[in-house]
Amino acid sequence: MTKHEDKIEIENINKPGHVERVDREKYEAMRNALLSVLPKALPGLTVAEAQAALVPLLPQDLFPGGAKAGWWLKAAQLDLEAKRVILREKTKPLRLRLA
Repeated sequence: MTKHEDKIEIENINKPGHVERVDREKYEAMRNALLSVLPKALPGLTVAEAQAALVPLLPQDLFPGGAKAGWWLKAAQLDLEAKRVILREKTKPLRLRLA
């Protein structure tokens, strides 16, 4: 993989039109883990519940002991919301589910 292919552009639902380039392998691992734990049905999961469920699914070589999982979870969440793959329920605390 070339250096350019090691990065992926992600979006942010809170900043329409803004893209950020991040590590492809870490993003894809987090995206896959997040999509595997989120339900389609209401009420969804809180971000804390989603993180607790997905950390054991993450590759240890990329996220040793869950390191940096919170940042990558938020990045994947905002990107997948922008792409309308997941939905945010307007609850306190915030809940996420598959679209």
